[in-house]
Amino acid sequence: MNIFKQLLPTQRGIIGAQRYYRASFCVFLHTTPDYSVEVHSPDQEVVIALGSNVGDRLNNFNEALNLMRKMGINITRHACLYETAPAYVTDQPRFLNSAVRAVTKLGPHELLGVLKKIEKDMGRTGGIRYGPRPIDLDILFYGKYQIGSDILTVPHVRIWERPFVMAPLMDLLGSVIDSDTIACWHSFSTDSDGLFGSWEKLGGESLIGKEGMKRVLPIRNHLWEWSEKTSVMGILNLTPDSFSDGGKFLSVENAVSHVHSMISEGADIVDIGAQSTQPMASRISAEEELDRLIPVLEAVLEMPEMQGKLISVDTFYSDVASEAVNKGAHIINDVSAGQLDPNMHEMVASLDVPYIAMHMRGDPTTMQSSDNLQYDDVCSQVASELFSRVKDAELSGVPAWRIIIDPGIGFSKKTEHNLEILAGLPAIRTEIAKRSIAVSHAPLLIGPSRKRFLGEICNRPAAVERDSATIASVTAGTLGGANIVRVHNVKDNVDAVKVCDAMLKERRTQS
Repeated sequence: MNIFKQLLPTQRGIIGAQRYYRASFCVFLHTTPDYSVEVHSPDQEVVIALGSNVGDRLNNFNEALNLMRKMGINITRHACLYETAPAYVTDQPRFLNSAVRAVTKLGPHELLGVLKKIEKDMGRTGGIRYGPRPIDLDILFYGKYQIGSDILTVPHVRIWERPFVMAPLMDLLGSVIDSDTIACWHSFSTDSDGLFGSWEKLGGESLIGKEGMKRVLPIRNHLWEWSEKTSVMGILNLTPDSFSDGGKFLSVENAVSHVHSMISEGADIVDIGAQSTQPMASRISAEEELDRLIPVLEAVLEMPEMQGKLISVDTFYSDVASEAVNKGAHIINDVSAGQLDPNMHEMVASLDVPYIAMHMRGDPTTMQSSDNLQYDDVCSQVASELFSRVKDAELSGVPAWRIIIDPGIGFSKKTEHNLEILAGLPAIRTEIAKRSIAVSHAPLLIGPSRKRFLGEICNRPAAVERDSATIASVTAGTLGGANIVRVHNVKDNVDAVKVCDAMLKERRTQS
């Protein structure tokens, strides 16, 4: 009898997983099975795809990720989130798709067993192949191994033909190969140019935004296709000391009136801040910030015209973030990207809300110090430092599909730095993509409104005189790839981004 057939399925899988030569950078010439992969396996980097089209799809993803973490699958990176048309069996609801990179000590068949248990516990039954399911978890890659058994094939056999698998997989990479394991995954591709070549053969980024596949950001139970148009975020400062409008909206009545005006002028998002972050601003406690914030937040949420609009809360305190979201806020906007409160990332992860991570060095009292204003290449360094903070958030459980990035115009930047950033938004995305393609695809927010550098350029010492300069900077940023603009003067900037969006649409039509 063939000794291979006498082995347990797990052992047969390991025979099939013998290491072998695939490319010059991925050489494995073992002639005996490596049973350590399955028994007391060392840490292995894996890729797991997620899909759902039954029930609360977002909640299904969150539950599956939590169960994976509890069962020894340590998630390190998340792809973007995609809503996709069903494949193979087309008469069923649309899917949510994504993928994660993780590290685990589970052997490949142990890992398969864990994922199947999660699927079963979450209500998946046999059903029809490719049919509806509350959760679908597939192993795309397992370490540097190719595995073939009667129950498991790795790499997953249909990767190369499925855009809804390839798009999230690409998100988990950097445009620069970051490890031997990733190099090996490229070698498994059916294309000589690796995974990048396979993705381009399918159509690549040109597929995104079409009816069959949309990149989305979840907000509560809504999927926001943020690339359809540039969103305008109107600023509401509840502070006595903000540089532009400090003291104007301290009463609930005045604050609500201002929100009414911003919504009537076309604001998509209202950003409420109860703590000044201008240079040298004194820090107030979370308790004082909440005392200012909550009465206004509650009143704004009751406004009929807020239906369909979003509220973000500008805070670097985790306790303020928690209370604001519990009251009904949709987004947390953190100028420190987690630097000023060590609990912020874990709190945001537990709240399941979008998180705006902004680049800043130091805090408002130190951000304009000479040390914090030193850059050799501002776009490259901002991208690197911002990615580092986003990576920390991801490791705390904030998925990349909930991240919004902000290069922090005016925060620990000189005038020339702010101008380089406005002109260099594509370069910032490219630099981030070297480390994470998913994060490079995140919505990008800019906030140049009435900032001091505009006054220096235009000789406008009063902040309220800088609206024309703001419109110019918003126009430049929108044409450079900004998806959200944060402004004081909503009306004129809404018109500016409408013109920019029309130009960008025409550019896409012509290409």
